Amino acid sequence: EVQLVESGGGLVQAGGSLRLSCTASGFSFHQYVIAWFRQAPGKEREAVSCISFRDAEEYYAESVKGRSTISRDYGENTVFLQLNSLKPDDAAVYYCAAERRPYLDRNWPKYDYDYWGQGTQVTVSS
Repeated sequence: EVQLVESGGGLVQAGGSLRLSCTASGFSFHQYVIAWFRQAPGKEREAVSCISFRDAEEYYAESVKGRSTISRDYGENTVFLQLNSLKPDDAAVYYCAAERRPYLDRNWPKYDYDYWGQGTQVTVSS
């Protein structure tokens, strides 16, 4: 069964950090680009970051640039999103998504992603 599973969310104080994980089962990330999105209640889904599993090219939304790092682990077939200096505005359900494509470009927020995870909740207390 093809599946994406996110983990690592939780409750953190403002200024704290979290590392989110997205692990694939049933397929290999090796020819995919993997993105993180988030959605807070009453707000539209927001693209956060994306990485090409093949060559590690990466992109970040302006809202998290400088405070986050996306990375991948070949052996674990996992993508990570490190979030630092968290703010209350970062609170949301974070989803990972994967699309099979040979390269990553600036249009990544608009890709038609093949697979989505179920999401992991990030709560930031002020």
